[in-house]
Amino acid sequence: MANFAFGLGVGTKSSAGDWLEVYYNAPLLNADDALIAAVADKVGYEGGNQTIELNASQLKALEAAFLSVDAEEQAEVVEILEGTKQPLVLCILETDAAPQTTAEVYLKLSLLSHRLVQPHGVDLSGMFPLLPNVAWTNEGAVALEDLPRRQLSARAQGRVLDVLSVDKFPKMANYAVPAGIRIGDASRIRLGAHVGEGTTVMHEGFINFNAGTLGVSMVEGRISAGVVVGNGSDIGGGASTMGTLSGGNNVVISVGENCLLGANSGLGLPLGDRCTIEAGLYVTGGSKVTILDDQNNEVGVVKAGELAGKPDLLFRRNSQNGRIEVKTNKSAIELNAELHKHN
Repeated sequence: MANFAFGLGVGTKSSAGDWLEVYYNAPLLNADDALIAAVADKVGYEGGNQTIELNASQLKALEAAFLSVDAEEQAEVVEILEGTKQPLVLCILETDAAPQTTAEVYLKLSLLSHRLVQPHGVDLSGMFPLLPNVAWTNEGAVALEDLPRRQLSARAQGRVLDVLSVDKFPKMANYAVPAGIRIGDASRIRLGAHVGEGTTVMHEGFINFNAGTLGVSMVEGRISAGVVVGNGSDIGGGASTMGTLSGGNNVVISVGENCLLGANSGLGLPLGDRCTIEAGLYVTGGSKVTILDDQNNEVGVVKAGELAGKPDLLFRRNSQNGRIEVKTNKSAIELNAELHKHN
């Protein structure tokens, strides 16, 4: 029985019975056929992508099913959940099709933040209507229509219901904290971010969903939706990357390995390995850049987008004439010839 993803979740519903969020403690990618088969008859799963709401009476049967196939981690999750009054859900995805439920979206975002898949590794198309706008509080997720009453109830008990944000996405750290990372301010990393082992995100660093780092990085700037940063690359203080959702942009912005985006710089094209953008310079695909040789002589002028993915480039702003210049460890003449050989 084929399986793409599997998750036993516990979540929150609104007073109207709508799902607000789902927490998956131990999501699985490509779960064993034996596990799916063992669970299927306990919950009525007959294949396809299904979101199955569970009741507490089904947990014992699920625990036995997990133990029968030596899925001890899943059995432990069930054991901890036994007796809960919180809503429970089992999400089984046979294929990586576009999500159809809130629980499916949360499972896929969790796969990203648990590092089970890399950014762009799951189909998230059409997910925004499935994610309700939620008040994220010190007492968990609260539906916006329930918020005034919850606030009043808290005040009546001498408490303040602290609303930390109003958003479709919660912070990642309340759902997954992968090994080997440091985070200065957890509120700045959304669920669905992929934070590679060895990454440090300082207090002003930000990582959006379906984006992140693949290895060791120092993030002091912004990694926007869809942007992937390679191992050994640093995002300097105040630096930003143009997300795939910005201004209709459909180019996947990326940073290669061992790159540096200087403080307050910006990136709007896929950057190759070992590249540097100097502090304060924003380079987009349409930016005109002057190619310089080793003697700083002009070789040619191209749009920066033509340099997408090229390694060993240094982008800088000429402080005297204001033009954007690029130097390379390769011969600049060879680079220019390569760019224009098909013109």
